[in-house]
Amino acid sequence: MDLQEYLDRMNSGEPVTGEGDMHHFMRQISEETMRLTCELNNQYHTQEEVRAIFSKIIGKPVPEGFRLFPPFYANCGKNITVGKGVFINTGCHFQDQGGITLGDGTFLGNNVILTTMNHDFDPAKRRTTYPAPIVTGKNVWLASNVTVVPGVHIGDGAIVAAGAVVTRDVPPNTIVAGVPARVIRTIDPTERPRQRQDLAKLRKELEDAKP
Repeated sequence: MDLQEYLDRMNSGEPVTGEGDMHHFMRQISEETMRLTCELNNQYHTQEEVRAIFSKIIGKPVPEGFRLFPPFYANCGKNITVGKGVFINTGCHFQDQGGITLGDGTFLGNNVILTTMNHDFDPAKRRTTYPAPIVTGKNVWLASNVTVVPGVHIGDGAIVAAGAVVTRDVPPNTIVAGVPARVIRTIDPTERPRQRQDLAKLRKELEDAKP
């Protein structure tokens, strides 16, 4: 089995049975990825060096505008795709066997977990896993400590509030929060000038409050 055959099978969504050929190949990839993430995480690197190591982890070039603050963890790596201007903050965990695609301008806060594999509910078949991809659209923001489960698509411009657990698709230009995450409001671009005014007012109040 080669890498492309493995990825094609994982991206098909077919179950992976424990101790089969797929499972053994998965372990081999994980060992290589652990070596690379240790290289990334255990000493200082410039962002140019970070991009070079991350490119080895995912097995493809990354756009120039990509930024990542280590540590970063993945247990496959080769099924990750990142768009332009993606930012990944410290402590993020990617279980990417089922495929993770981050659209242009996606921001990930600290300790975001993206998991793309489920185990069989039957205890006798618990080693069997089911891959399903996670996809974010453009300009998505996942705040700190967000968890996204397999098969979720997050629409363009959406915000996922800190600590949320996302178990279903998120519509574009919405804010979701909670466990499980639910829509709490929509995002209206016309509100941006008002937001700036509110921030300016708050700054003035803080200045006036100084002794």
